Amino acid sequence: MGSARRPKNPIQALVWRIQRQNPRVKAALLALAAVIGIVFLRYVVKDHDTLFVASECVHALGIVILIYKLQKEKNCAGVSLRSQELTAIFLLVRLYCSTFMEQNIHTFLDTATLLVTAWVIYMIRTNLKATYVQELDNMPLYYVLAPCAVLAILVHPLIRYHLINRVLWAFCVYLEAVSVLPQLRVMQKAKLIEPFTALYVFALGVARFINCAHWLLQLIDGRGYLFYTLGTQLKHRSLIPYGLWPAMVVVAEIVQTFILADFCYYYVKSVAEGQMMIRLPSSV
Repeated sequence: MGSARRPKNPIQALVWRIQRQNPRVKAALLALAAVIGIVFLRYVVKDHDTLFVASECVHALGIVILIYKLQKEKNCAGVSLRSQELTAIFLLVRLYCSTFMEQNIHTFLDTATLLVTAWVIYMIRTNLKATYVQELDNMPLYYVLAPCAVLAILVHPLIRYHLINRVLWAFCVYLEAVSVLPQLRVMQKAKLIEPFTALYVFALGVARFINCAHWLLQLIDGRGYLFYTLGTQLKHRSLIPYGLWPAMVVVAEIVQTFILADFCYYYVKSVAEGQMMIRLPSSV
């Protein structure tokens, strides 16, 4: 009977095989897929900075998908206002740092993303307020903001900028890594996720993976470039590291990637099975 139910579609068959594995095997396969993806990007993308721009573009695309949902369905059920507010905070802080520390294309992308995020917050708080389920989205913001602020004070880049700017830069990096937690908590409670919200969160997961790949490739191929740009200086032709900041950046990127990895797996599984609504098991 088991073989009779095996799906004929290759993608569905692959998902079916993975689903039958124990959690350790699933984790190993996920890690293997991540390594293969990073190796692929290493040889296909010559300029690794392109990955950082691509990550921000995918993030912005995810928010556009969310806006389309709000406009089309006139309903914000399943969307976390807390996550949108945390996103706006880290974008605002990063925009400040980018303006005073490095004005480039990231400044423009952050500005555009901040504007559309602010519009989403406005819509949820005004026109769509009646459909907002506050009972599911009740994580206090200080649960996320306070640890990030403390960590930023303790571990931040030691470069030629004012201390406040360096702490704020670290704060937005840490906050970005965990800003999606309220959204995941809402979906965990709801269990049934409608397509546009699921696609929005999946886009965030893809963006986080691309960004994580960017920093890992800088670490692998940069020959010290990552450490130099994130808080070191060359002195007498030797690289003098300053604290834990470079390592913390990489750790933050890995953390936010794995926070979304579980959801992305169930999203791909549901799409491969042809399901319109994404169902999350109680263990997620």
